[in-house]
Amino acid sequence: MASVTIDEETWAARVANVKVSKADLNKLVMNYLVVEGYKDAAAAFVTESGESAGTDLEAVANRMKIRQALREGNVTNAMELTNDLNPETLDTSPQLFFRLQLQRLIELIRTGNVEAALDFAEHELAPLTDRNPTFLAELEETMALFAFPDQSQSPVGHLLSPAQRQKIASELNAAILASQSEATSPRLPSLLKLLQWAQEKLKTTCDFPVAEFLNPSEDVDSAGAP
Repeated sequence: MASVTIDEETWAARVANVKVSKADLNKLVMNYLVVEGYKDAAAAFVTESGESAGTDLEAVANRMKIRQALREGNVTNAMELTNDLNPETLDTSPQLFFRLQLQRLIELIRTGNVEAALDFAEHELAPLTDRNPTFLAELEETMALFAFPDQSQSPVGHLLSPAQRQKIASELNAAILASQSEATSPRLPSLLKLLQWAQEKLKTTCDFPVAEFLNPSEDVDSAGAP
């Protein structure tokens, strides 16, 4: 139970006394724009703030093309563009390659081309699960889509959602960044998780004006202490 109460005016004064340099904020923003692939926004921010992008913005543009292809369901194009950048990205990550192939299957199922989907599963995905049985569960989950007339409303309907495309796009984006010796995830979300964790911990001993944008979630505790 909270034992101390801090009124809004006192809390606002304490927050105002926390000094964060503009240079640090600029680096944080630039890191987010570059890692997430916002090339045009990053270029504009370079002009506006004078902060260096710290990387080739054309490489950022290439990653954006790949992410966009996946968001549109064009997995084959995304894989080809990735191989153009660095063939080893997929060659050295069997799990990522499998998940991209699995997404190709999902896109075939989405179109309703059952025959093509089954053929692809048999000839492209089954051999991968033979070589690595840990992949089998993901394939079985995807194949379960065939069991439901209304696939989008089925227990595995989430595989057909835009979030699924975004998930695989983020995985591939991180792998490309790793192959370029770049940070694989932006710092900002991690800092927000840490702030969220700290706020939840503070609430156990103190009543104070909470930041409403820091909504509790399942991964608050997983953010951990610094």
